[in-house]
Amino acid sequence: MPLWAFLAVFCPALVSAQASLTTVAERSGWRRTGRYAEAEALCGAFAARYPGRVSCGRFGTTAEGRPMVFLAASADGALDPASARAGSRVVVMVQGGIHPGEIEGKDAGFWLLRELLDGTVLPGVLERVTLVFVPVFNPDGHERFGPNNRPNQNGPEEMGWRVTAQNLNLNRDYAKADTPEMAAMLALLAAWDPILYMDLHTTDGSKFEHDVAVLVAPTQDGPARLRGPAAAARDAVFKKLQAQGHLPIIEFYPALNRKDDPASGFSVDVSPPRFSDGYWPLRNRLAVLVETHSWKDYAARVRATRDVVLDFLELAAQDGAGWIRGAEAQDAEDRRGGPAEVALALESTGKSRPIGFRGYAYVREPSTVSGQPWIRYDDSAPRIWNIPLFDELRPAVRARLPKGGYVVPAAWAGLVSEKLKRHGFSCDVIAEAVSLPVEVFRATETKFAAGSVEGRQRLDLKGSWTSETRSLPAGSLYVPSAQRGARLLAHLLDPRGPDSLAAWGFFNMAFEQKEYMEDYVVEAAAREMLAKDPELKETFEAKLAGDPDFAKDSKARLAFFYRRHSSWDERKDLYPIYRTDRKP
Repeated sequence: MPLWAFLAVFCPALVSAQASLTTVAERSGWRRTGRYAEAEALCGAFAARYPGRVSCGRFGTTAEGRPMVFLAASADGALDPASARAGSRVVVMVQGGIHPGEIEGKDAGFWLLRELLDGTVLPGVLERVTLVFVPVFNPDGHERFGPNNRPNQNGPEEMGWRVTAQNLNLNRDYAKADTPEMAAMLALLAAWDPILYMDLHTTDGSKFEHDVAVLVAPTQDGPARLRGPAAAARDAVFKKLQAQGHLPIIEFYPALNRKDDPASGFSVDVSPPRFSDGYWPLRNRLAVLVETHSWKDYAARVRATRDVVLDFLELAAQDGAGWIRGAEAQDAEDRRGGPAEVALALESTGKSRPIGFRGYAYVREPSTVSGQPWIRYDDSAPRIWNIPLFDELRPAVRARLPKGGYVVPAAWAGLVSEKLKRHGFSCDVIAEAVSLPVEVFRATETKFAAGSVEGRQRLDLKGSWTSETRSLPAGSLYVPSAQRGARLLAHLLDPRGPDSLAAWGFFNMAFEQKEYMEDYVVEAAAREMLAKDPELKETFEAKLAGDPDFAKDSKARLAFFYRRHSSWDERKDLYPIYRTDRKP
């Protein structure tokens, strides 16, 4: 029995309190936010109040066993993915509570949904748009409820915790997809395929007057056919928010380049696919990151969130059909082979332009506690900060997308196929053993992270792709490049990408040395090799003469010979995914 139905039978007082479909937040004057049971109850209550216009569904189960719920709203009954597709609906998905301490999205979403269904705002918009609303993406984190979970935030009185019950940050999990919650979300995204995916947050950081940042992607990089529509939507929402009395930021996330120094300015960046707004554009759709400012009171933050979602719904009704045409054209382009090259990481060129940013007076002085500079803001004294914005980017890491695809040896096929399936990619099993000309990546430098990141030991690889012929056993995989989201495929499978499976440590064992040669054995082998190979002798002597660090490092000198010995493991530092320009 769904929780909302259980409550209707056994807790009628709670259901009665929800009869108006108002939240604890509204009834408390925006001082408090409700528990997760309220979100579940409201999900069913909305469906009961608006039959045929709202559905309440469950799309997954958390690590602690809580149901993950969503609401779909449409004026014409397009309340499931098949009906939405059949009716050529514009689908917008709005997500709250990925970080449940930042819970404005839940309360703003229920408030706006009620207004939309009652026709008090944007009458008729649900005749053109199907809204999919996830009030809380992270229910386990939501229920780790307490008064001090966000000390650098102004209300509500109590709120949830940033991460899941497994202590994982869902907004670092899109690419690696480790959590049950993310597996459920990726399946929900695949089912509904929203043209616009909105992720609702609250900032940390410095104090300033601006109340909300709205970042629309892709605008700087990514699918070319969507950059223009994304930029146009960003600019249109900026004007709407200004008209509503807000002070929006639309070009950059408002994190200072040096946390304690406003003079350092801000930087434009492109999120990698570990984040929602980096991930969904690589699937050829639009994404919006909303960040209200943590030092505004909760009422102001909920209002700002509600207004941003309202504005994008209005735009979706007006322009969504054009967004879909651009996305479908990009999909078709990918299925014909995709881009020749993908930027896996971007970096600032170091160029900046001056901006006037609405901050506050502040003092920076040495701290007697920490010994570092201590910044204090005076939020009674608004000031214009004349500071730099570093807004020019260039590719830092480029990847060639193979004309054929990627080949995964059988030993790694299960791991890779499971991950790629979550991201909507198809793979072909190679039924018989085959010898194939491919490109392989051999690492020349490997750097394992000293500590754990999101439960994984990250790995930084440097090296290059070169041509070889490799034998592949039956059961190996072929992953064609010509699929929707080809850019995402490159991000996941090129080992140099910051959110590749390799960077997240899924292949660390391939870069560990397992066999070895005793020093005294290498000593003897080295003398024999030097005697037989004058060219090797010349190379060794030149390295001794030209590299003082090598010359005084006995282990490095012995490794020089071991790596050239016939016993050396040729698979050491070989990345176990290959590129090919033709199907096996």
